[in-house]
Amino acid sequence: MRNAFAAELTELATRDERIVLLSGDIGNRLFDQYKRVCPQRFFNCGVAEANMTGMAAGMAMSGLRPVTYSIATFNTYRCLEQIRLDICYHNLPVTIVGVGAGLSYAGLGATHHSMEDITMLRMLPEMTVICPGDAVEVRLALRAAVKLARPVYIRLGKKNEPVVHPNEPPFEIGKGIVVHNGGDVCVLSTGNMLPGAKDAALKLQKQGVSVQVVSMHTVKPLDSELLKDIFSDFAIVVSIEEHSLQGGFGGSIAEWVIDHQPLKGKLCRIGIKDKFLHGCGDQENARYMTGLTANQISEKILMFMGRS
Repeated sequence: MRNAFAAELTELATRDERIVLLSGDIGNRLFDQYKRVCPQRFFNCGVAEANMTGMAAGMAMSGLRPVTYSIATFNTYRCLEQIRLDICYHNLPVTIVGVGAGLSYAGLGATHHSMEDITMLRMLPEMTVICPGDAVEVRLALRAAVKLARPVYIRLGKKNEPVVHPNEPPFEIGKGIVVHNGGDVCVLSTGNMLPGAKDAALKLQKQGVSVQVVSMHTVKPLDSELLKDIFSDFAIVVSIEEHSLQGGFGGSIAEWVIDHQPLKGKLCRIGIKDKFLHGCGDQENARYMTGLTANQISEKILMFMGRS
């Protein structure tokens, strides 16, 4: 995902001189090509994310289109006040990019576990929250974010995530993408859980369960029209996220459900419980410890269906 982001940002910056990249002392080699073509529009701000956010706000007020980039926990948790007051309060065209979100940096411990960032950012007025499902969606999300010209948070994985879309699908902020059609269960996935959601759907298919998979790349605003159709057509709707269940993607769906009763579909939320992860291991191992492997997801869905 991060390679796709760097490549797309470089392409956009060559066409739009307003685009400026601010880095929190990360991705220096990643942005070598960007720096070759836009050497005056790259700023390494060091490990000073709050200051970087303030700089981006000032640049946006001056007519630029700044993009801030750092590890997700550092680019959100550390500078939430500056995001809220410097960027969102003024409704400025700043794109905040958090890389290694969720459990992507699981091996580096709790400082790098980004499991509450969706909750924090979607609560801010004027903020748009986008969680691309693969590298293809990363490129499309960045293009859309720059055009939107308002505060946007883009939540990225790290690297080597499987590509789900063989071609570029139609992409619009606030509109989900149907990845796989089915009739029994609808799985709504956000962010880099999309490959795992698709794998879980294939496992369920082998057990006679027809699963529709939707990439809900935009957590805020939600695709209300699509949700109306899904909760009218399916008896069981499942949300999947590599994020805390407290106020995250599934929480936003639950809020929507409460406001649109009565509905046919029942919601099953799959994510990370309200506790810290104290185990150690890579992302796949961390997903196992938090119940987010494809096997565990398919088992949870079968249990919710009463078929375990």
